[in-house]
Amino acid sequence: MDTIFAQATAVGRAGVCVIRISGPQAHSIGTLMAGPLPDPRASALRMIKGRDGSFIDQSLVLSFTAPQSFTGEDVVEFHLHGSIAITKRVLTELGEFDGVRLAHPGEFTRRALENGQLDLVQVEGLADLIEAETEAQRKQALRVLSGNLGQKVEDWRKALIRAAALLEATIDFADEDVPVDVTDEVRDLLNAVVSTLDIEISGTQVAERIRTGFEVAIVGAPNVGKSTLLNRLAGREAAITSNIAGTTRDVIEVRMDLGGLPVTLLDTAGIRESTDEIETLGIELAVRRAADADMCIFLLEEGDEPPMEPSASDVVLLAKADLKDNTAGGISGFTGEGVEKLLERLESELSLRAAGAGLATHARHAVAMTRAREGIVEALNLLVAGPDCYDLVSAELRMAVHAFEVLVGRIDAENLLDEIFASFCLGK
Repeated sequence: MDTIFAQATAVGRAGVCVIRISGPQAHSIGTLMAGPLPDPRASALRMIKGRDGSFIDQSLVLSFTAPQSFTGEDVVEFHLHGSIAITKRVLTELGEFDGVRLAHPGEFTRRALENGQLDLVQVEGLADLIEAETEAQRKQALRVLSGNLGQKVEDWRKALIRAAALLEATIDFADEDVPVDVTDEVRDLLNAVVSTLDIEISGTQVAERIRTGFEVAIVGAPNVGKSTLLNRLAGREAAITSNIAGTTRDVIEVRMDLGGLPVTLLDTAGIRESTDEIETLGIELAVRRAADADMCIFLLEEGDEPPMEPSASDVVLLAKADLKDNTAGGISGFTGEGVEKLLERLESELSLRAAGAGLATHARHAVAMTRAREGIVEALNLLVAGPDCYDLVSAELRMAVHAFEVLVGRIDAENLLDEIFASFCLGK
């Protein structure tokens, strides 16, 4: 396998630049460029030199010995001064060694997967951690990266393998004088897996929302103050405001951090009957996005009814409170009246939902777990027939185990890898 290298820190001038080398020649190259390497998992200050012996920089050098490294291979890191010239010179020097090349995007992490340092779910957790923008996303990504979901999947897998082994042992000894009925023990094993699996599946949608962001739609009639409220919540002029009704035709999206949760606010077109073809398209889009949103904020004038049925968690407010004598239950994007209460209510509701998040954070995880559950439920249905159907039950359990192995990337993962690792930077 080639020895690979890459800049692990952001491109450009900085205080420090980290260059990572991984593979069979990592230690020998590190020694040639930095002299004697420090003890594994330790660091030392060294003079970095080119192949011609010329001085390049003074650097902190770290070394790791396989398999005690991120990639599971020998690894050396140079923590250089973050000069563009120094970085370029060191990368050029490394590229001149035989059998050494620049890493592909995500190749360090891919080697960690191939060498058993991470499972596929942990790889996805690492990608989510790199992309995390809010505290909730950071915490969730770390839970996945820690391997908690992989351990839970392994426990489920072992329980199914134990159940299948009991069934197949009974089949093998079917001709013996003393028949064995393992139905009760197998049923208990499968029911235990289904109960914990249901909890994890139910939390997947919320976990995915934390990863991608909750959506809150601002809904109401034209010229009711939706764009003004959006601008107030966003803290900037994100949408055009005007006294002319129907200004907003498309859905305007603004990302924000609400109590550590990622939230996308949606400013939608005013909902009304219209003969304007473009405005009608905007209204149809507004209705669809509002229906799909996690929450809606309905802005109403006095006496108006919501343009669609609010759910229990939606917020219904009297618009333009600054122009009203009685401002109870009202809000004004122009003056900010009622905005703090609205933010508190949104944060409270979304935090309550986030508390139900599971470890599985991607739609792929939910699909694999649902397939496994279907196999287990079918196995339980067949188990009722007793020993005569043990072979069919065992076959269903093998299919469920296959779904779990796909989930953690043990099998059938090749078609996913290129897509997943393409999102990583070169040094990761």
